[in-house]
Amino acid sequence: MTATVRLATEDDAAQVRDIYAPFCLHTPISFEEVPPDEAEIRRRLHTILARFPWLVCERSGEILGYVYGSTHRERAAYRWSVEVTAYVREGQWRNGIGRALYTSLFRLLVLQGFYNAYAGITLPNPGSVGLHEAIGFRPIGVYTAIGFKCGSWHDVGWWQRELQPRPASPEPLRDFQQVRNSPEWDTALTAGLPLLRV
Repeated sequence: MTATVRLATEDDAAQVRDIYAPFCLHTPISFEEVPPDEAEIRRRLHTILARFPWLVCERSGEILGYVYGSTHRERAAYRWSVEVTAYVREGQWRNGIGRALYTSLFRLLVLQGFYNAYAGITLPNPGSVGLHEAIGFRPIGVYTAIGFKCGSWHDVGWWQRELQPRPASPEPLRDFQQVRNSPEWDTALTAGLPLLRV
């Protein structure tokens, strides 16, 4: 069966936890050291989905990867910028899942009115760097030795992608629920499907 991209639900919490937990336990990719349990993942899904897209790539009921937007900074002038995060299930890398999810996510974020996307990547991580640069992110700086995990200090690099041209005076952001009910929703959600190789 062909994979698809859809909006996540709180019922996806167990599979999202299963994808994310190994990155917490065995790598410095996530700076969390104790994987969040299913209840915490469900809480995070609920919180994110109130304001931002959280998408999953699913095939035959199995979630292969996920991506979401979140608040970049709390102060008001940052509100047109968004932080993005993606994780792909081990064994499913290099199948176009990250590209497909990000492509759909970016289209939805543009519908909401965002202009800048930012991604933080623990270094070294050539796979993640390659993905982000292939889809238009450019490096903008490094927090040197900012986290200690797995017996070492790690840098975190930051990448930026312009989502759409920045106007002199941006319009107010559109509410996520409003965007979900817009006629452009389905086209944006499915924008990444041609990139999938699963």
